[in-house]
Amino acid sequence: MYCHKRYLHCQFSVQTDWPGGIYASPNLGGSRAGGLIAACWASLLFFGKEGYTSKTKQIISTARFLNERLKEIPGIFIYGKPLMSVVAIGSKEFNIYRLTSALTKKGWSLNMLQFPKGFHICVTMLHTLNGVAEQFIDDVRQCTKEIMQDPKAVATGTAAVYGMSQSIPDRSLVSEVGWIFLDTCYSTDVTNGKISS
Repeated sequence: MYCHKRYLHCQFSVQTDWPGGIYASPNLGGSRAGGLIAACWASLLFFGKEGYTSKTKQIISTARFLNERLKEIPGIFIYGKPLMSVVAIGSKEFNIYRLTSALTKKGWSLNMLQFPKGFHICVTMLHTLNGVAEQFIDDVRQCTKEIMQDPKAVATGTAAVYGMSQSIPDRSLVSEVGWIFLDTCYSTDVTNGKISS
């Protein structure tokens, strides 16, 4: 819809130093797109104020349970004092991204953090279901125990890439990769059956 790529770039947002990680969004709304806002409004209408409040209390209660139980696991620590639905985890003993990778392989959806290194779990209604929070604790305990057998081992895969990107002092290089990624997502130029930017 734009006559030149430079206009498209005006709608992009790339943040390389955000504590939540490298953030490249094709629009200023980022993860707060209209569909998500509509889903929240529909949930509020479906559950009503009392139901919505009840669900919120369950989520916060589960987050507090996770916070207390995770503190007991040797090798990791909790960042800050979580008051709501997000619990952030770090380690002074090993590369925390190794734990993120191990838990992702077990099916957990987690968000990596940078500055400081870590990851967080955003507690939702799914985590309040019977046995889910306990399973997460068990998986963190098991994976951490395995990692602590060789805490100095190097990270591989996504964990290695993520950790490496933090160590690049010139953040403009990381930003440029974000811009290239977004340009590629919007490219319509097909050459030899391959999309090019």
